[in-house]
Amino acid sequence: EVLPALGLPDDALVEVGEGDWLPSRLPVGELAVGSVAAAALAGLAVCRGARSRVSARQVAVAFSSERYTTIDGRRPEAFAPLSGFFQTADGWVRTHGNYPHHRAALEGVLRLSDDATREVAAAALRERTAQEVEDLVTEAGGLAVRVRTSAEWFAGGPAAAVDTHPLLACEATGEEAGEGTSEGTSEAPGRPLPERPRVLDLTRVIAGPVASRTLAHLGCDVLRVDSPRLPEIPWQHIDTSGPKRSTLLDLTAAVDRGRFEELLSRADVLLSGYRPGALTAFGLDPDALAERHPHLVQASLSAWTPSGPWGGRRGFDSIVQAATGISMVESADGERPGALPAQALDHATGYLVAAGICAALRQRAQLGGTWRVSAHLARTAHWLLRASRKGEGRPVGAADDLLQTSQTPSGQVTHPRPAFRIDDRPAEFVRFGGPLGGDEPRWL
Repeated sequence: EVLPALGLPDDALVEVGEGDWLPSRLPVGELAVGSVAAAALAGLAVCRGARSRVSARQVAVAFSSERYTTIDGRRPEAFAPLSGFFQTADGWVRTHGNYPHHRAALEGVLRLSDDATREVAAAALRERTAQEVEDLVTEAGGLAVRVRTSAEWFAGGPAAAVDTHPLLACEATGEEAGEGTSEGTSEAPGRPLPERPRVLDLTRVIAGPVASRTLAHLGCDVLRVDSPRLPEIPWQHIDTSGPKRSTLLDLTAAVDRGRFEELLSRADVLLSGYRPGALTAFGLDPDALAERHPHLVQASLSAWTPSGPWGGRRGFDSIVQAATGISMVESADGERPGALPAQALDHATGYLVAAGICAALRQRAQLGGTWRVSAHLARTAHWLLRASRKGEGRPVGAADDLLQTSQTPSGQVTHPRPAFRIDDRPAEFVRFGGPLGGDEPRWL
């Protein structure tokens, strides 16, 4: 499903190691290795490489990074007390309260105090129906979904909307696309493939940052831009940092907006992970961007896809697993929901977007035009649920040989190495753990 979207040359080569190291009822290992292999394969053009290598064990550790990453010897907590599965009066819900504003929305609906414990929240949720919790928390701007079976999910309108989107879209728009020069001419009609493509990164949490970290590992100049108004979880930023840089800009302030527009005018790629429509007020919707910056590769990822009844909803990996039926597939007893062995929807979607961006940069140089790339967590979930093969994974076990240690401003960080290797280049990240907002808003 992915290879046709990438339009790769026949001589691109990736070596993929055997094995499935992500135990699951679903083929998570296949999804993980396949998405990483796509990024490694498409990335050869960007980094001028000849061969890429993917280790299935390394991929499994990279996808499970929250289980292996330590900061000064301490492993961070992946989920806050008000995040997780809770029983309701008639079933189960999955909540997400890692960020203060999402926790506040949940507390408001349940009428909890700011210091409410998980036990207090559980008691309040048992008084409501699962659908009631989903509806009220969503309306309040928080995150909670009713846990569904896959049959329930696929019978509904949100799933039908998701199915209208491909697993990975990499498409040219505009009249210039395809107006290449005559065969055998080396002069490209678009912008030549840059020596170091510039990527403006407007993503947070996991999927988007994994995509931009992958691009930085391939040699792109990646600058992540965050608003000083939005909180970020420190360990999560470190975990997905890699060689990219980070700056803070408030797009509602004239000076910062001017700096952002200057960065945008010289960027090759704009990568966005915000909900569809969230950046329209800043003139950053796809059509407005294409008109102002037709050279720009626009890449986006979201939880639910832009169309359909859930198009504007918030969502994270764990929320998508619960809503689409994955949690019940992974249930140990058929009653209590389970989870995948890693946040595989986030990681796989991130690698797929990175693959699409690399392919779009290559094809922009050959064909010209404006290129758009997109992938969505729910569509990745559909691939898993409909795959013909089932999971056969086994645990990685000791993984010291798959980790590296970096001295960072936040302390000594031990973390997984990159999920793939290009030629004989270093098997480790050349830079890791830069502070959030620690860089100037400029290109290298």
